[in-house]
Amino acid sequence: MKLLHTSDWHLGKRLEDFSRIEEQQAVLQEICEIAEREQVDAILVAGDLFDTFNPPTEAVDLFYRTLKRLTNNGNRPVIAIAGNHDSPDRIEAPDPLARECGIIFAGYPNSVVPEFELESGLKVLHSEEGFLELQVPGTSIPLRLLLTPYANEFRLKTYLGQENSEEELRTVLQKKWQEPAAKYCDTRGVNLLVTHLFVTRKGAELPEEPADEKPILHVGGAQVIYTENIPQQIQYTAIGHLHRMLRVDSVPCPVYYSGSPLSYSFAEANQRKFVLLVDVEPGKVATVQELELINGKKLLRKRAEGMDEALQWLAENRNCLVELTMVTDTYLTANERKQLSVAHSGIVITIPEIRNAAEFQSGSKKGIDLTRNMEELFTDYFRHSKGQEPNEEIKKLFTEILAEDEE
Repeated sequence: MKLLHTSDWHLGKRLEDFSRIEEQQAVLQEICEIAEREQVDAILVAGDLFDTFNPPTEAVDLFYRTLKRLTNNGNRPVIAIAGNHDSPDRIEAPDPLARECGIIFAGYPNSVVPEFELESGLKVLHSEEGFLELQVPGTSIPLRLLLTPYANEFRLKTYLGQENSEEELRTVLQKKWQEPAAKYCDTRGVNLLVTHLFVTRKGAELPEEPADEKPILHVGGAQVIYTENIPQQIQYTAIGHLHRMLRVDSVPCPVYYSGSPLSYSFAEANQRKFVLLVDVEPGKVATVQELELINGKKLLRKRAEGMDEALQWLAENRNCLVELTMVTDTYLTANERKQLSVAHSGIVITIPEIRNAAEFQSGSKKGIDLTRNMEELFTDYFRHSKGQEPNEEIKKLFTEILAEDEE
């Protein structure tokens, strides 16, 4: 059985003022093409489907169109779970219609997928809280899935029915996973765990959570889960949350974060992005192939020593989004900022860095002369920020604003 593991689409996410929707369209198109080319049997989307609980309409539209295409008219199940950025209710809301297309949503750790069967041959064989067994079209091998969407620690324990409030979350999860694993996950089927939690190997250094991400490991969040808590019957564990692709462990099975399909902050500058192709047979260890995605713009950081170096580098790196640090003798003028914006449309952040900043500041004006009138101060500010004198119309408008304020 061939499976495609992806996560952390964060549809609707922006980078400062830059929309990423066109890039998201391009990279999801690439994922659809990979699914077709590799003739995968099922798709796993391990959470953070959207970037916010209330995503923009264009993101919602892209999401459902992509999942519909991935299902190949119900011949290929798509299983998608909620992450910590998602509203569980929003994820599950279209469930009755989604199931008719071969799309299966799980918003909560105790969600139960209703039994159904499609003309394609896709069928739910068994379903209970946090567990699903499917008959997949084109194969006689059953697909078993332990599904644990994100919830904070308190809710996880509540959903999973913990009896002792002091009991560690990972112990509660291990018990909850082991029950259906022992009951259903024999060597005649393919057995997977799909979750959106912080999973690591016990004793290993904790991987860094994404910048600008809602952290899971915080007060009120969820404990770290160890790979030793995963049932021995599981042949592959698909995780969401980290934005870089990462193999966490190979015991008791390959345990992977697929990472996000795009770089979503400059902390991810120069990161390569992937989807994971998982090939697995009953009773055998899964093999994983890392397939690089190429349709998103790179996020690059550049530290330039002066305008000439900056302009040359920008000309050589056009199809990317840039965090530019400008090292200069004085603050950037309005004219220099304009030159940079004309040279490259993808400058997201400009960071000024002044050589000998202490000397520059000591040699500059000590402060603002507040004895001058507001019109003079405004003219100085305008000249400094725009690199030119304000025209008469702007001066008149400022005077009118002052008069209204006095009234």
